[in-house]
Amino acid sequence: MPRVFLIDTDTASDDAVAIIMALRATDVRVAAITTVAGNVPAEQATRNALYVAEICGVDVPVYSGCTSPLWRRYEDATWFHGKDGLGDRGYPPPKRSPETAQAVAAIIDTVQSNPGIEIVTLGPLTNVALALKQEPKMAANVSRCVVMGGNPCCEGNVTPAAEYNMWVDPEAARIVFRSGLPIELVGWHLSRF
Repeated sequence: MPRVFLIDTDTASDDAVAIIMALRATDVRVAAITTVAGNVPAEQATRNALYVAEICGVDVPVYSGCTSPLWRRYEDATWFHGKDGLGDRGYPPPKRSPETAQAVAAIIDTVQSNPGIEIVTLGPLTNVALALKQEPKMAANVSRCVVMGGNPCCEGNVTPAAEYNMWVDPEAARIVFRSGLPIELVGWHLSRF
């Protein structure tokens, strides 16, 4: 029986690789991809997620999510990933459109429909935080929440003290880390080499 993933992403080049790995893994079924503003605006992150699923030949539902952090001004990382988040290589637009439901609702529904699901977060935690605020009991249905972010034992990639995903929406990170989710943090120190 495959492991079931929900991937929440701000789909730039690094996230695209992670999504491809999950979609190609024979022991994983990706139930949904939700997008959030981070490396690129949410609309571009959604377009990139649809494109990645398309090149993998997988018809996974993609839901567009939060366009800004909970309380702070949004700052993207297009200075690093390019305006399109994929290095400005001119990839064609995806053929599919995102689902009509919003990412926060999709997270709640997907977790409730798949007890034991694993949530993989690759961007700021805004969508997941709002889902937990709306449905705090959903944490009990998650067997594992892998968070790509933070810098527990090294300098950050935005400031000496901050890794980008946590820096963009630290208030959302606080909500997620205090939610009771079984979190496994994959920090910047593991992602940079």
